[in-house]
Amino acid sequence: MNVSRDDAANLVSRACACLDAEDWSGFLDLCDPGFCYRITVRSPEIRREMVWFKENYAGLEAMFRVTPEHLRRIGTLFRHTAIGSVEATGNGVAIVRSTFLCIHTDMSGRSRMMAAGRYIDEVRNTAQGLRLLNRETRLETRDLGVGSHVPI
Repeated sequence: MNVSRDDAANLVSRACACLDAEDWSGFLDLCDPGFCYRITVRSPEIRREMVWFKENYAGLEAMFRVTPEHLRRIGTLFRHTAIGSVEATGNGVAIVRSTFLCIHTDMSGRSRMMAAGRYIDEVRNTAQGLRLLNRETRLETRDLGVGSHVPI
């Protein structure tokens, strides 16, 4: 069963809406139990890829339980995405590439771009609908400031 572009766009949009709302369980409901999440960035200074964060489903679940205790920016985050491509890899699995902007709005109502990058999602068609197998958040932004939290 192939993954349609509309279904892929809907999954990415729903995942972002859950993250924006800090609905951690809703986000995890969109993920396969074998899900892995990574944040990566290329450093031109050291000419290497860096992995800033890597966690599996259980690790994210544990992190989300203590997220309210983390140092963080006051305000809200809003993620805007645009689907670039959906490439079938077989067996109901596809790679979905999209771009994103993450906007932070402070308590005074001032909005500023916090991060820009690409999502590279591996998704699978299941009986329950599309599920995220893996997500790489490949950042262009390399300075997120103080109090940032993941996932982006």
